[in-house]
Amino acid sequence: MKILEITNVDFSLHHFLLPLMETLRERGDEVVGVCAPGPLVQEAREKGFRIVTIPMARSLSPFAQIRAIIALIRTIRRERPDVVHAHMPISGLLARLAAKLCNVPIIAYTCHGYLFNQPGSWLRRGSALVLEYLAGRITDIYLTVSEEEATDAKRLRIHSNPVAVGNGRDPKIFRPDSEARLTIRTELGTPDDRPVIIAVSRLVRHKGYPELLAAMEQVPDAELWIVGERLPSDHGESLDEAFIKAETTLGSRLKRLGYRKDIARLLAASDIFVLPSHFEGLPMSIIEAMMCGLPVVSTLIRGPREQVLNGETGLLVPPAKVAPLAAALRRLATSPDLCRKMGLAGRRRAISLFDQKIVLGRIAGLLHTGTERSVFQAQSSPSRPM
Repeated sequence: MKILEITNVDFSLHHFLLPLMETLRERGDEVVGVCAPGPLVQEAREKGFRIVTIPMARSLSPFAQIRAIIALIRTIRRERPDVVHAHMPISGLLARLAAKLCNVPIIAYTCHGYLFNQPGSWLRRGSALVLEYLAGRITDIYLTVSEEEATDAKRLRIHSNPVAVGNGRDPKIFRPDSEARLTIRTELGTPDDRPVIIAVSRLVRHKGYPELLAAMEQVPDAELWIVGERLPSDHGESLDEAFIKAETTLGSRLKRLGYRKDIARLLAASDIFVLPSHFEGLPMSIIEAMMCGLPVVSTLIRGPREQVLNGETGLLVPPAKVAPLAAALRRLATSPDLCRKMGLAGRRRAISLFDQKIVLGRIAGLLHTGTERSVFQAQSSPSRPM
C-alpha cells in the first residue's frame, strides 16, 4: 500500500509524523512524506524516506493556499497513492480536498486540534467549523489525538465515526537518567540541589510564556530552562520584549537553550515540567516529561487535562493567570518529595497510555483496516450502468 503522509512544515513531519512513517514502512507500506521545505526534511531523507517539498503555508492567505493546493494536486497525481493521510488544520483541509479531486481511494485525517476551539473572532471560528464539517464529508478515516476532539467531531457531526488514537513516545528513550542529570547540569553550571523547571515548546504567545516568565519571579530559588525556538512560519506577536524583561529580573536563573535534539536528556536533568498553554491538542512534550519522571504543571484545557491527573501526576491551573501558575511552581519547587511522588505516578501513567509502539500500531492498524474495508465494499458493490 502506498501512503502519502502530508503535513504543513518540516518541524511537524520530523517530530510528529516520522515515527508513524517508520511504523508503516515496517509493515511493508511505501510511505512518502509531503511538507514545506525546511532543514529537518534532511533527517527524514537520511532515514531512507522520500520527502516531497511543496509551498505549504500556515496562513489563511488565499493566494498561498491556491498555490499549495495546486502543488498538492500535482503531487498526488504524480504519486498515485492508495491513501492520503493528512495532518494539521490548514494542511489537513487542503490535502483532503486535493485527494478528493484526484480520486484517491482512501482519505484519512488526524486532527491535532481544532481552530474553532482556539481563541479568535466568531467569524474565524465559525468559518473553521464550517470547513471542518465540509472536509469531514470527504474523509474516510477520521482520527483525533484526544478524546475531547473525538467527542467534538461526533457532537458537531463533523464525522460519524471519529476515533481517538492518542499520541505516543518511546519510554526507552524518555526515561529517568541520572548520568544525563549530572552531565547536563555540569554543562549548564546548575547545582544538583537547585530546582529546575523546564519548558519545551515553540516560542509563541499561546504557549503561555509571558505568564510563565512573570510567575518565575515568585519562585526565587528555582531555575527556568527554555528549550525551543520560534519557527519562521509562526504567527502572532514576538516574545522578545518579554524575554528581555525576564533576563533582567531573573538573571542567571533563566537559561534559554534554543532548539535542541537532546530533549530526553534535558528533561532527565530537570525537576518540574511546565506548559502553561492557552490551547493544545494532546502535547507530545507532556508525554515526554511524564515518561522522564517529571511532575507536570499545565493549564486546565483540552489535551493536558486528559494527560495530567491534578494532584496525582502534576498540577493544573487556569490559563493566562500568573498567580495560580506561580503558586503551583513554588509548591513543587519547595517539595522535592512531592515532585518524586508525582513524577513516578506520571511515568506509570504515561507508559500505560502513551507508549509509542502501541499508539502507532493502533494508527497503522486503523489505516489498513479502513483501506481493506473500502476495497471490499468497492468489489462487492454492483457495477454502475454506463
